[in-house]
Formats: sequence, C-alpha cells, structure tokens
Amino acid sequence: MTLPATVSDTAALLAGQGYIADRELATTVHLSLAMQRPLLLEGEPGTGKTEIAKVLAAGLGRRLVRLQCYDGMDLSAAAYEWDHARQLMAIRLAEAAERTDKAELSSDIYSREFLLARPLLSAIDPDLPPAVLLIDELDRADEPFEAFLLELLADFQITVPELGTMRAKTAPVVVITSNRTREVHDAIRRRCLYHWVDYPDAARERAILAIKAPTVPATLSAQVVAFVQRLRTADLFKLPGVAETIDWAAALTYLNQTELAPGAVDDTLGVLLKYQDDIAKIRGAEAARLIGEAREAAEPA
Repeated sequence: MTLPATVSDTAALLAGQGYIADRELATTVHLSLAMQRPLLLEGEPGTGKTEIAKVLAAGLGRRLVRLQCYDGMDLSAAAYEWDHARQLMAIRLAEAAERTDKAELSSDIYSREFLLARPLLSAIDPDLPPAVLLIDELDRADEPFEAFLLELLADFQITVPELGTMRAKTAPVVVITSNRTREVHDAIRRRCLYHWVDYPDAARERAILAIKAPTVPATLSAQVVAFVQRLRTADLFKLPGVAETIDWAAALTYLNQTELAPGAVDDTLGVLLKYQDDIAKIRGAEAARLIGEAREAAEPA
C-alpha cells in the first residue's frame, strides 16, 4: 500500500484500524512516513504508543517486526547471531572431506546461510517484504545499546563485520517507544521525529471506547470515562491508561452493569488500578464521590 498523501489521509488510515489520533499526532506520524524518519513516542504506559506501530503495519499492509527492549539486551538478541552449531557442523564436514583451504572455509561459514536474523536485521532484510519496525520501551535497554542503533536509524543499514553491510531495499517505518524510566540519548533523539503521547481528553477517550468496546452501554461508557478522567488527577502510584479504561468498561459490562454503582466499582478496582495502595486509597468514600461526579458529568447537557 502507498503511503498516505496528507495528514488527513494519515488520520483516516489510523482511524481505519481503530486508532483515534488527534491532529498533532496524525501530523507527526504523517511527517515520519513522508520524510522516512524514525518516530520517537514518549508518554506514560497505557497511552497507546505501541498500538501506533501495530495499526501502521496493518494499515500499510506491512509486516510488523517488534523488538521488546529489556535490561541487559545485547546485539545477538536484537540484531543478529551466527549459528555456531551449524558452523561447527560445516567445519567438521569440511574436515571429513579433507578440505584444507582455510580461507575458503572461513568464507563459507561466514555467509548469509549461517546468519540468524533478529528483529533489527529482519526489518531491513532486502530479501523480505517492507516492514514496520517497533523498538518498544527503549528506555529499558542499557545505554550502550543505543549506540548500535545509530547506524540503523541514520541509514537503515547494519554492518556485520564478517559479512559486510546489509541495507534495506525499502526503508522500514520505525517507531520507538519510551516510558521515560530513563532519558533516551540525544543522539537518538536527533535522528527521530518526536511526539509526547498524553492521556486522551474525555471526548477522544469516549470515541476510543466506542470502537474498542462497542458492547458497553452508552451511559456506562460515558460514566466510566468521566470517572477515569477524574481518577487521573489523583495522587496515585500508577494512573490508569486507556487500556485499563477499556478493560474496566468491559468488566463492568460482563457484570451486567449499565451505570456505575459503588459496590461494583469497589469490587472491580483491580481491573483499573494495579497497586494495592492505590486501590485502598480510592475504595469506599473516595470512589463514591468520584461516582457522583462522573454521573453528573456524563448527563446529557
């Protein structure tokens, strides 16, 4: 599929896959696609950063290649690794056949046949269809790993010392996410277009809920969003994201609730909040107060 020609087309492409983006985000995504620049998305967990890569892959008809970052991740897990077992087997077979040319044997075992592609190399493999590369939660990886990414982000290529440089035939769409548990290095930021993905306002969150959980009654949906919007202003260890809003609304629907009620809210706070201290702070009187405000806010004008 060809890339969207305008910002409106980009917003429509995202919406077609169920992602409701505001104008600023749609503009940044459009420029990233048009300029072939990586997109760095930062924001709180649960605000939909990872989902953008998924919907772009689906909307553009490209394969999604995901690298989930973690502490201690190295090159062999992220980019490529030599298949040492098969290389050793090839050496033994050569010895059995009494091949003595070491230079030729070395050239044979360090060929593409013995190279195991991990996500980064797979995303730029010229023999594979175009990809959307998701580098998820880069802030969880060690800082030295970012230095390796610079060649990939600048030129969409990876140099394998024993083999040479592999370069993408079609530049991948690159989406990098960060929850900002640490700062991503300036060298990475300079190579990317940047957008802070914030929690949606009430109108956009209702629209998201209507798409992602269409079976939730309209009154309950409006009250759930109003409740969560107010909850995000509270002093909690972990504020609920959009994913938690969707899950909570669905859970209440499974319990046959058509509007917020104190008992059902108290019983299901574990769907919305993920830490006991937060649940204890909200359960009871505070939840009842928020329910009252949510019901009032959700009433038609």
